[in-house]
Amino acid sequence: MSKFTFHPKMIIFALMIAMLALSILSLGFGAIYITPSEIIQYLVGNGQQSQAFILYNYRIPRIIIAIIVGAGLATAGAILQGVLRNPLASPDVIGVTKGAGLAAVMVMVLFPTAPIIYLPLSAFIGAAIVAVILMLFVYKQSAQPTTIALVGIALGAICQAGIEYFMVKFPDNVNMTLLWLAGSLWARGWDQVYLLLPCLILIPILIGLTSKLDILSLGDDIATGLGERSKPLRYVLLGVSVIIIGVCVATVGSIGFIGLIAPHIARKVVGSKYKLLLPTSAIFGALLLLIADSLGRGLFPPMEIPAGIITAVIGAPYFLYLLRSERKNHKKGAKKS
Repeated sequence: MSKFTFHPKMIIFALMIAMLALSILSLGFGAIYITPSEIIQYLVGNGQQSQAFILYNYRIPRIIIAIIVGAGLATAGAILQGVLRNPLASPDVIGVTKGAGLAAVMVMVLFPTAPIIYLPLSAFIGAAIVAVILMLFVYKQSAQPTTIALVGIALGAICQAGIEYFMVKFPDNVNMTLLWLAGSLWARGWDQVYLLLPCLILIPILIGLTSKLDILSLGDDIATGLGERSKPLRYVLLGVSVIIIGVCVATVGSIGFIGLIAPHIARKVVGSKYKLLLPTSAIFGALLLLIADSLGRGLFPPMEIPAGIITAVIGAPYFLYLLRSERKNHKKGAKKS
């Protein structure tokens, strides 16, 4: 008797329904609780004016930001894992997020009156510098996956030291910097939604390159034999991923581990083909950040727990588990050879 399995497209559709349901529930959490029925009444145009003000100006843009940022970080994480051929790669683990954070903090404390567009630009530059250093290390040293992760952690630690220096040097802005570094969607509105518009363009572009990604995953020699220029493609993919990471970090701060956890969950659910992996990773990333932000708002209202703290509590043990698994696999491979 054959075992029944769900079609991957059915799984993706179910996840999208779950994301929609969670978004509606999440709109109710906060200092003032709004029931799902009241939210639906507002959505169909029959809500109370006070609730309409809260939902439109604060909670709806916050939900949109959570979905876009979660999807962006997860998609970038899946791309980094493929480009670096490292299952431990993610924006925060390899130090790219910290690089973006350091550059953004420098702008916030040194140029507090600078236009808002400077923030994503600086975050992209910081992320790009760390990514270039890591890529040079990967291709020149032929490092193992666990070594690459450790190098990324070291680069992240250097960037974190720089962040702490600026916090000590400019104590007047320390509260704003700490909240931003914790990774929070607090006080985010429509201005930040507009800041994330590049992600709405770049994420579909990455998903549109899934056929090339599947070829690239076969190895450079096979990809070249099939007519694919592997190295330029890797740099393009890395560049687009870094832009997405920079924009996300500039908008909500340093939210960790979504780019690590979401692709791994997606890979277990729909497999390793990028045609299914990227959209599934994006949905799981959006779900994870929605859950983290909902918990942060709903556990101890009116006090909020930054979403980055909740994702770190979930993600840090998972990263240690993956690190241990990769070391075991590497040892088994060394014994067989």
